[in-house]
Amino acid sequence: MLLSLLRSVFRQAPAPAAPAAPTSDSGPAPSWAAQVSGQIEGLSHRVDEIRAHMAQMHQLAYWRYQSEAAGFLARILSDSRYDDPLRLERFGFKVYSQNEEDGILAEIFRRIGPANMRFLEFGVGNGLENNTLCLLEQGWSGAWLESSSDRVSAIEKGFARRIGAGRLKVREAIVGRDNINDLVRVLALPRDLDLLSIDIDGNDYHVWEALTAIDPRVVVIEYNAKFRPPMKWVMDYDPSHSWDGTDQFGASLEAIADLGQKKGYRLVGCNITGTNAFFVRSELAQNGFVSPPDAASLYQPARYFLTVAFVSGHPTGYSRAAGA
Repeated sequence: MLLSLLRSVFRQAPAPAAPAAPTSDSGPAPSWAAQVSGQIEGLSHRVDEIRAHMAQMHQLAYWRYQSEAAGFLARILSDSRYDDPLRLERFGFKVYSQNEEDGILAEIFRRIGPANMRFLEFGVGNGLENNTLCLLEQGWSGAWLESSSDRVSAIEKGFARRIGAGRLKVREAIVGRDNINDLVRVLALPRDLDLLSIDIDGNDYHVWEALTAIDPRVVVIEYNAKFRPPMKWVMDYDPSHSWDGTDQFGASLEAIADLGQKKGYRLVGCNITGTNAFFVRSELAQNGFVSPPDAASLYQPARYFLTVAFVSGHPTGYSRAAGA
């Protein structure tokens, strides 16, 4: 298609001819500059057509990629090991989460029930794609911590009504193991709030390890799927860390599961993209989740390419999300 368009451009744009001599009955012939100007205008229109067709081709290619990813996801979930009703993978769906975390959290709280409908999330971006916006939409309240001043400003503007109504607190902060407890205490959240979500692309393990100001009932934390069980790998703590797109972030699932157990939590599942691990307080999990709760049986490898398979409709806008 693109090749044929290019051919048509050059067929319809011949080299300019020498100016013709004026005749008495037809008036002066167009100047050479006018001819060139007209041909340039024609070429400009053709370039616009090519760009439009290329955009259409890009969109079609993305839809095909999305469709193939969805088919691959369906094949993965058809594995018999997911027939166990206590597993969480088949319950996943996306509303505002990056992947299917919204659905997995909904199923966890269906099993254990919410206690106070309060949340805390570190690393929320601009507020439109995270693990707690769906809960905020359903009447929950809580707090967000975000390191980017531009994103915090966008949240304060876009969610002004909810902030004003006291349903959402937003703070700009670079979260670390040395300041996390002070940051949380200032937010005045209940100690046993329902949900904590940690996604700061680096010191996640160290921050959870240091956190003692609250004992959430459920914890969602990003893990580094490159390091499979039984590997225990933890990124060295670096208060100035900024993720550079490499494998230097977070910790392996085995390491995080061990930490969770020490803190009184049970690993109950991971999402299918190999991004987040889900923990429930041990006394709440009981017989409602997969047993044994070991990292080897619940681990999901890195399948980040499946993110495109989770679609919830048109992109989120602040006008909807900002409602009280």
